[in-house]
Amino acid sequence: MIEGIFVEGLIYGLMVLGVFITFRILDFPDLTVDGSFPLGAAITAVMITNDHGMGITLLVAFAGGAAAGVCTALIHNKLKVPNLLAGILTMTMLWSINIRVLGNRANLPLLRRQTIISDVLELTRGVLPREWALLVFFLLLAFVIKLLLDAFFRTDLGLTLGAMGDNQQMVVNQGVNPELLKIIGVGLSNALVALSGAFAAQYQGFADVNLGQGIIIAGLASVMIGEFVLRSNKIFALTLRVLIGSICFRGLMYLGRYYGFYINLTPSDLQLITGVLIIVLLAITQLRGQGRWKGVQQQEPLTVAPGTSDAGTPVDGGEQ
Repeated sequence: MIEGIFVEGLIYGLMVLGVFITFRILDFPDLTVDGSFPLGAAITAVMITNDHGMGITLLVAFAGGAAAGVCTALIHNKLKVPNLLAGILTMTMLWSINIRVLGNRANLPLLRRQTIISDVLELTRGVLPREWALLVFFLLLAFVIKLLLDAFFRTDLGLTLGAMGDNQQMVVNQGVNPELLKIIGVGLSNALVALSGAFAAQYQGFADVNLGQGIIIAGLASVMIGEFVLRSNKIFALTLRVLIGSICFRGLMYLGRYYGFYINLTPSDLQLITGVLIIVLLAITQLRGQGRWKGVQQQEPLTVAPGTSDAGTPVDGGEQ
């Protein structure tokens, strides 16, 4: 049970890392996530059923998510559409695209197909139990991707992305094109989301066009839970708390599914639980910000650049 919660938390943690990039680093509310997550799952399922290699399958899923994010950024940049509406437009179009990718059907099973899950279980047979083998694999995968993101956000480009989310005019004054930064940031975000969808489809054994329903809310809840659990403005801790928040969120959903019947909760109430959870976290954040939460320091701004402190001075050894 516990192992399964951690595995799901790490798989969806890749999606939450993508949500973190747009909502916290770029200050770009992006709803494309609800479409790019099932896009990654759909691409993966189709390529696996057509006997393509796992490496090329994951690469294509990653690229498909990046293309979806770039589409949203271009709609926002070139047509001057607000970022929320641009994300909604791309998400809406992706629903039809995902149906097309799946061969004009709503879902595609992966039963008796060779996936990365079956490969891991085959390699660890007789060495580790199933859930522990998957836990070790996804723990390593999540931390490799986390460390790569940490390294990226310590580069000049990564620091500039963070600075733009905090103060776009400052970036413009430095002669950097903010439109290009948005394309890179939103594209990277949705690429990670699609990669998460690719692993989720293999873990669940099917791809479905509705896999992304409400996924953005789950991502936001995970980000906020992580911020509540661990407070820091260092990039290593920022990405770590995203993964922690994802695991905690999956644990809360598990409790809601398996113990909610005591208070007459059903699986259809999980979206309600998620919404209430976000409202509670927002209320706690407001109380902290107003100094009404005793014994807790004031909440840091939500759009702090990953390489800077609240006052804009470099932290974590980063250089501006």
